[in-house]
Amino acid sequence: MKLSEFAKNIIHSFLMIFALIILIITVLRTIFYPGLAFDLKSIYIIMAFSLLGSLMNIILYSSHDLSEQQMRVRIIIHFGALELILISLAAVLGFVNNALQVIIMALEIAVIYVIVRLLSWQNDKKEAKKINEKLKMMR
Repeated sequence: MKLSEFAKNIIHSFLMIFALIILIITVLRTIFYPGLAFDLKSIYIIMAFSLLGSLMNIILYSSHDLSEQQMRVRIIIHFGALELILISLAAVLGFVNNALQVIIMALEIAVIYVIVRLLSWQNDKKEAKKINEKLKMMR
Protein backbone atom coordinates (compact mmCIF):
# COMPACT_ATOMS: atom_id res chain seq x y z
CA MET A 1 0.00 0.00 0.00
CA LYS A 2 1.29 3.44 -0.88
CA LEU A 3 1.80 5.95 1.90
CA SER A 4 -0.81 8.28 0.35
CA GLU A 5 -3.37 5.46 0.39
CA PHE A 6 -2.45 4.76 4.00
CA ALA A 7 -2.96 8.44 4.95
CA LYS A 8 -6.36 8.36 3.20
CA ASN A 9 -7.16 5.19 5.15
CA ILE A 10 -6.24 6.91 8.45
CA ILE A 11 -8.54 9.85 7.71
CA HIS A 12 -11.36 7.55 6.62
CA SER A 13 -10.90 5.43 9.74
CA PHE A 14 -10.87 8.52 11.99
CA LEU A 15 -14.14 9.80 10.54
CA MET A 16 -15.78 6.37 10.79
CA ILE A 17 -14.67 5.84 14.40
CA PHE A 18 -15.70 9.36 15.42
CA ALA A 19 -19.12 9.03 13.79
CA LEU A 20 -19.74 5.61 15.35
CA ILE A 21 -18.78 6.80 18.83
CA ILE A 22 -21.05 9.85 18.54
CA LEU A 23 -23.94 7.70 17.25
CA ILE A 24 -23.54 5.06 19.95
CA ILE A 25 -23.20 7.59 22.76
CA THR A 26 -26.19 9.55 21.44
CA VAL A 27 -28.38 6.43 21.41
CA LEU A 28 -27.20 5.29 24.85
CA ARG A 29 -27.66 8.76 26.36
CA THR A 30 -31.12 9.05 24.82
CA ILE A 31 -32.09 5.76 26.46
CA PHE A 32 -30.36 6.04 29.82
CA TYR A 33 -29.69 9.78 30.37
CA PRO A 34 -32.16 11.76 28.23
CA GLY A 35 -31.33 15.11 29.83
CA LEU A 36 -27.57 14.83 29.39
CA ALA A 37 -26.14 16.82 26.47
CA PHE A 38 -22.73 16.76 24.81
CA ASP A 39 -20.37 19.48 25.93
CA LEU A 40 -17.47 20.75 23.85
CA LYS A 41 -14.88 19.05 26.09
CA SER A 42 -16.56 15.66 25.50
CA ILE A 43 -16.46 16.17 21.74
CA TYR A 44 -12.73 16.98 21.86
CA ILE A 45 -12.04 13.94 24.03
CA ILE A 46 -13.95 11.73 21.59
CA MET A 47 -11.98 13.29 18.72
CA ALA A 48 -8.68 12.59 20.49
CA PHE A 49 -9.59 8.97 21.20
CA SER A 50 -10.80 8.54 17.60
CA LEU A 51 -7.58 10.00 16.24
CA LEU A 52 -5.46 7.80 18.49
CA GLY A 53 -7.49 4.77 17.41
CA SER A 54 -7.06 5.56 13.73
CA LEU A 55 -3.33 6.28 14.12
CA MET A 56 -2.96 2.79 15.57
CA ASN A 57 -3.60 1.57 12.01
CA ILE A 58 0.16 1.97 11.56
CA ILE A 59 0.31 -1.60 12.89
CA LEU A 60 -1.65 -2.75 9.85
CA TYR A 61 0.50 -0.83 7.35
CA SER A 62 2.92 -2.68 5.11
CA SER A 63 4.67 -1.47 1.97
CA HIS A 64 4.52 -5.00 0.54
CA ASP A 65 1.72 -7.56 0.25
CA LEU A 66 1.06 -9.68 3.32
CA SER A 67 -0.21 -13.23 3.47
CA GLU A 68 -3.62 -13.83 4.98
CA GLN A 69 -2.02 -15.29 8.11
CA GLN A 70 0.33 -12.31 8.50
CA MET A 71 -2.62 -9.94 8.18
CA ARG A 72 -4.63 -11.87 10.77
CA VAL A 73 -1.70 -11.69 13.21
CA ARG A 74 -1.44 -7.94 12.62
CA ILE A 75 -5.19 -7.51 13.19
CA ILE A 76 -4.95 -9.39 16.51
CA ILE A 77 -1.94 -7.30 17.59
CA HIS A 78 -3.74 -4.14 16.44
CA PHE A 79 -6.87 -4.97 18.42
CA GLY A 80 -4.89 -5.85 21.57
CA ALA A 81 -2.76 -2.72 21.35
CA LEU A 82 -5.84 -0.59 20.74
CA GLU A 83 -7.63 -2.02 23.78
CA LEU A 84 -4.55 -1.64 25.98
CA ILE A 85 -3.67 1.92 24.95
CA LEU A 86 -7.21 3.33 24.96
CA ILE A 87 -8.13 1.75 28.30
CA SER A 88 -4.82 2.82 29.85
CA LEU A 89 -5.33 6.38 28.63
CA ALA A 90 -8.89 6.38 29.95
CA ALA A 91 -7.64 5.15 33.34
CA VAL A 92 -4.92 7.81 33.49
CA LEU A 93 -7.45 10.52 32.61
CA GLY A 94 -9.90 9.17 35.20
CA PHE A 95 -12.63 8.06 32.81
CA VAL A 96 -12.58 4.49 34.14
CA ASN A 97 -12.23 3.92 37.87
CA ASN A 98 -13.15 0.30 38.52
CA ALA A 99 -13.14 -3.12 36.90
CA LEU A 100 -16.74 -2.87 35.66
CA GLN A 101 -16.00 0.39 33.84
CA VAL A 102 -12.89 -1.15 32.28
CA ILE A 103 -14.94 -4.14 31.07
CA ILE A 104 -17.64 -1.87 29.66
CA MET A 105 -15.06 0.25 27.86
CA ALA A 106 -13.34 -2.86 26.49
CA LEU A 107 -16.69 -4.07 25.13
CA GLU A 108 -17.42 -0.66 23.60
CA ILE A 109 -14.02 -0.65 21.90
CA ALA A 110 -14.60 -4.20 20.64
CA VAL A 111 -18.04 -3.35 19.22
CA ILE A 112 -16.75 -0.23 17.46
CA TYR A 113 -13.72 -2.19 16.19
CA VAL A 114 -15.93 -4.90 14.70
CA ILE A 115 -18.23 -2.34 13.05
CA VAL A 116 -15.28 -0.42 11.58
CA ARG A 117 -13.67 -3.64 10.30
CA LEU A 118 -16.99 -4.73 8.71
CA LEU A 119 -17.51 -1.35 7.06
CA SER A 120 -13.93 -1.35 5.78
CA TRP A 121 -14.35 -4.88 4.45
CA GLN A 122 -17.57 -3.85 2.71
CA ASN A 123 -15.81 -0.86 1.15
CA ASP A 124 -12.87 -3.02 0.03
CA LYS A 125 -15.33 -5.51 -1.47
CA LYS A 126 -16.97 -2.74 -3.52
CA GLU A 127 -13.59 -1.51 -4.73
CA ALA A 128 -12.56 -5.03 -5.77
CA LYS A 129 -15.84 -5.45 -7.65
CA LYS A 130 -15.26 -2.20 -9.55
CA ILE A 131 -11.72 -3.24 -10.45
CA ASN A 132 -12.92 -6.66 -11.64
CA GLU A 133 -15.63 -5.07 -13.78
CA LYS A 134 -13.08 -2.74 -15.40
CA LEU A 135 -10.79 -5.70 -16.07
CA LYS A 136 -13.65 -7.61 -17.72
CA MET A 137 -14.41 -4.63 -19.95
CA MET A 138 -10.75 -4.47 -21.05
CA ARG A 139 -10.84 -8.05 -22.39
